[in-house]
Amino acid sequence: MSSKVFCRIFQAVMKVGNYFMGYRMPEYIEGPGSIKRMPELLRSKGADNVLVVTDEGLVKLGLPNGMLKAMDEAGIRYTVYSDMLPNPTSDDVEDGVRMYRENGCAAIVAFGGGTPIDCAKAIGARIARPRKTVAQLQGILKVMKKIPPFFAVPTTSGTGSETTVAAVITDSATHRKASINDPHIIPGYAILDPELTIGLPPSVTSTTGMDALCHAVEAYTNHTYCTRLENDLAKKAVRLIYDNLLKAYQDGSNLEARQNMQLAAFYAGRAFTRGCVGYVHAVGHTLGGLYGVSHGLAMAVILPHVMRQFGSAVYKRLAELADVCGIEGSTDREKALKFIEWIEQLKAAMDIPAGLDVIKEEDIPQIIEWASKEANPLYPVPVIWQEADFRKLITTLTEAAAR
Repeated sequence: MSSKVFCRIFQAVMKVGNYFMGYRMPEYIEGPGSIKRMPELLRSKGADNVLVVTDEGLVKLGLPNGMLKAMDEAGIRYTVYSDMLPNPTSDDVEDGVRMYRENGCAAIVAFGGGTPIDCAKAIGARIARPRKTVAQLQGILKVMKKIPPFFAVPTTSGTGSETTVAAVITDSATHRKASINDPHIIPGYAILDPELTIGLPPSVTSTTGMDALCHAVEAYTNHTYCTRLENDLAKKAVRLIYDNLLKAYQDGSNLEARQNMQLAAFYAGRAFTRGCVGYVHAVGHTLGGLYGVSHGLAMAVILPHVMRQFGSAVYKRLAELADVCGIEGSTDREKALKFIEWIEQLKAAMDIPAGLDVIKEEDIPQIIEWASKEANPLYPVPVIWQEADFRKLITTLTEAAAR
């Protein structure tokens, strides 16, 4: 049996299995100032001693202070864990687990972008499965047990981690980046407060927003696992990004654009939770693990190149996304290519490079091995790639960087 046939058989079985997976949307509160309702939410769920997982940069900016003050006033005990790398590692997770246990915590609050939220998910998974290492939990359905009450507060608009089954963690020893994928690590509750994103630098606004776009586009072009809900959420996310990302980049104080981008990230996150991502993420994860390339930047750079390389296999689905955005064309091919061109123009307007120059020739076999292992057979990509296809993409990325 060829590898391509095996992948499609696996995906056909997964499509059926997904109906029994228990996907859900977190309960969520949205709107300016909604973070002030955190103590009320914690109290209502019986969470009076929590581990707050955030990152050092946000602590230095004082961004969690309002939430922590409100928790102090409400008599809710908390321990802050913020000492983690930009790409969270298995060692970071173990440090968080130790702090959770030493302080008698009974719930987890993740405050920040994908880094602290993913780290918090992995901490929750380790609490639920104390005899398993992070490496043993990475993969599909390795947790399968309820984690502590989990509250997510995103301060960026991109990862959608506040509504996904995935937690991406880098192995401290091997530097391999891989995901824990299990519905049990979906946060139970989320607070979408656009005021928390006002201070984001333009570069973070752009790359995290492109990450959300990548989630929506990959989920929609995969389509095999998607139900009507995921398709609708992906389309809503793309339209919100089309209308608001550049506005939020150009004027960080535009509260309406910020709120819409938070919703876009939330919708796109839920869309790919079932619909899955694809080769953009599979290759991007390897570049983050090997070279420290930020996740959002990798997604932004790689996305249009992968869609172009898929060719006619994605024209119909991309044309439908073009229709959602009001991008006109006389054929599916024309609309699809115009949609890809819009992505490239948006990147250029936000000073995101067309390619990446960090890839080392000697690392290419490792990149291909890791990317292929992550994507195949799980991700229901429009075209199943072999080694030559991955090499073609890597060549395209390096050539685009050189131009």
